[in-house]
Amino acid sequence: MIRCFGFLLAACALCVSLPAHAQSTEEFRWIDFKSPQDQNIVLWVTRALEAEKWTAIREIGVQYDAALVVTTLRATPQSPPNADSFAVWSVSLTNHDVTALLKGVNFRWTGWLQFALGKQEPGILYDNCAGCAATTYFTSFHYDFSHHTWTPRWTSGGQGIPIHSANPPAGVNWTQVFAVLAEDNGRELVGVWNHFDYGTVKPAEDFVYQYDLDPWTALDRIQQRTGKAAEALELRLCRTENAVRGLGMGQDSELCQQLIKPKTERKPATTPANNRGQSRPPGSKR
Repeated sequence: MIRCFGFLLAACALCVSLPAHAQSTEEFRWIDFKSPQDQNIVLWVTRALEAEKWTAIREIGVQYDAALVVTTLRATPQSPPNADSFAVWSVSLTNHDVTALLKGVNFRWTGWLQFALGKQEPGILYDNCAGCAATTYFTSFHYDFSHHTWTPRWTSGGQGIPIHSANPPAGVNWTQVFAVLAEDNGRELVGVWNHFDYGTVKPAEDFVYQYDLDPWTALDRIQQRTGKAAEALELRLCRTENAVRGLGMGQDSELCQQLIKPKTERKPATTPANNRGQSRPPGSKR
């Protein structure tokens, strides 16, 4: 009986009682690992992730009843920090449910973005591998009210938007342009332009995509742009002043420079072929 009572005390000591404001506040906030007021959140998240593979918890952000968590994994204690991999999780602050969102290397925050009107969300850039010809991805995270979890935007195959690859196809001159652009309605969108120049083999190809939210459903939307719409987006992507908070790539490429600063070609001479220098000014004697 005494052992059972002691076991119950030990079990209760592991229970984490979350402060009420952490479960209901609409304000996003980063957890301060050194603050005594945030230790309940830190312990709650740590306990929820016990079964997962990670070396350290890098960041915890809280909004409503879910935590956005970034963990890092170091292969060995001797491995360099720049070889760490990362994972992003959504952790419920009511029932310890954990949802894996994405993983990669070279994680970096890009600041706050506004894809939904009046709502800001954190964006990130990251790579798929270290010490290789990596692909760089972009995404942002928003709170999903229907599932009470954090969710990354525009994902496919477990990754965000591919904005740059260091592994071009053989024999192809591949230009990649990316930017987050501000709209007149206060929202922002993501544009990606891939230009494939095959030289004399075949005509060049352009693939232009716009990533934003559907104005009626507020759901993620991916649109391939063609024709005049593609040309307009290409020009916006190449103009560096249009990129939000410096979130641009490829604007210094030859392709973009030719688009925004077209070279003026010298016009051919229009002198008639039979004119052999015999013209005279009006009124002159022959």
